[in-house]
Amino acid sequence: MNFRKDINEQSIGFQMAPMVDIIFLLLIFFIAAAVYSQWESKLEIKVPTADSGLDRARYPGEAIINIDKNGKYFLNSVEYSAERLESLLSRLSKTYPDQPVVIRPDKATDCRYLIKVIDICAKTDIANLSFATVKEDVKATK
Repeated sequence: MNFRKDINEQSIGFQMAPMVDIIFLLLIFFIAAAVYSQWESKLEIKVPTADSGLDRARYPGEAIINIDKNGKYFLNSVEYSAERLESLLSRLSKTYPDQPVVIRPDKATDCRYLIKVIDICAKTDIANLSFATVKEDVKATK
C-alpha cells in the first residue's frame, strides 16, 4: 500500500521570525547588562586618587559599598543604616563565604565612616575587601 501519495513534498525552508526573536533577546540582554554595570557611578562620589589606581573589571556578584561625603552608606545603590548594612553583610558572608566587597568612599568622607565599614566587614567575616581609587591624572568621576 502506498500511504504517501497525498503528502505534499515541499520543504519548509529557513524561518526568519525565530532568528529575529533571538537577536532581539540578545540585544535586550546586553542593553540591560550595560545599564546595570553603570549604576554604581551614578552616585556623585569622587573616589580618592592613587598612583596605582586601576579601572578593573567587576566580579560577578560583587557587593559595592559607597560612602558619600555625609557618611551615608549605599550597598548596590540603596541607602542603608550601619546596623542594616551589618545584618545584610552578615547574611551575605554566610551564604557566600568568599564574597568580594568593594568600598568606594568619597574623597571628602570622614575617616570614621570608612573605619566603621571596615569594622562591619571584619565582624561579618568578610575578608575579600578592596578599595576603589582612580589614577591621579584621571579627571572623571569614577
